Amino acid sequence: MADITVRGAGIFGLAVAWACVRRGAAVQVIDPFGPGAGASGGIVGALAPHVPENWNDKKAFQLDSLLMAKSFWAEVADVSGHAPGYARTGRLQPLEPGGAALAAARGVAAQTLWQGRAVWRVADAAEFAHPPGGAGGQVIHDTLTARLHPGRACAALAAALLAKGAVIRTEGADEGRVIRATGAADLAALNAAHSRQVGSPIKGQAALMDLALPDHPQIFAGGMHIVPHEDGTTAIGSTTERDFDGLHCDALLEDVIAAARSAYPPLQEARVIRRWAGLRPRSRSRAPMLGAHPLHPGQFIANGGFKIGFGMAPKVGQVMADLLLEGRDTIPDGFRPEASL
Repeated sequence: MADITVRGAGIFGLAVAWACVRRGAAVQVIDPFGPGAGASGGIVGALAPHVPENWNDKKAFQLDSLLMAKSFWAEVADVSGHAPGYARTGRLQPLEPGGAALAAARGVAAQTLWQGRAVWRVADAAEFAHPPGGAGGQVIHDTLTARLHPGRACAALAAALLAKGAVIRTEGADEGRVIRATGAADLAALNAAHSRQVGSPIKGQAALMDLALPDHPQIFAGGMHIVPHEDGTTAIGSTTERDFDGLHCDALLEDVIAAARSAYPPLQEARVIRRWAGLRPRSRSRAPMLGAHPLHPGQFIANGGFKIGFGMAPKVGQVMADLLLEGRDTIPDGFRPEASL
């Protein structure tokens, strides 16, 4: 018999399962499509922090999680024998005209808010081999941002779970305490049961390019993440589509590719080697939805990762394991399902 049943093998489900297995629980993960089959099987993998200002529970939670990520993914890689592609390589952003004072003020705030464990600064673009364009040749450089390869990270987590004795299956009966981490499908059920929208699937499209800059900071320019991976590819994305017709890649992705090539010269001659589309679950509150499940008494929910699911995953796993195994509730109020109901 399992102590914990996790329904859903996306990043939230796998992270919760991993946190529980590490504490000695017997865990089964059930997903009809297998690990990383939905939005978590993507290609971008930008673990980027929110701006260090107007501090709140969501930003504090994310900071904790981003700081946990190095040891989290190192252990997963060690146990599984699979590389999730994690590295804290930092991020560069073009400095907008007139933006130096604001960027500098955020850098001062980061000294306190980021606990001296990462830096946000204005730097000369010439410090970096392949910087984005910026006002006066300057860029914003932060050292908190990291990257991983989402699909490979899910595969590594799944392999680590199996190595620790967990069971991953496509179907099965609930056993023990049950947590649902089923993304867009569960949001649809919540919407059907409530008078207003609790959450929604947001389509994202991304592309993988054959540009090799494996140790270079990722770029955020023109609203796009440009993420060099360790395997010699570079991902760009993603679109944010509230209205869409199917999961195929279309002209919106071609626009992203063209804009990325225009914004970042090293991409101009790079070849597209893969196109990807998926549905990312976003709660109405825009924060992860964690705690008691609104539709299933006695069960729990972990949903709403949207664009920050991988960055939030280590901390999400921790707080949900606290709740499931110890009855200890450390979930911020803004992350509870009630915030989106």
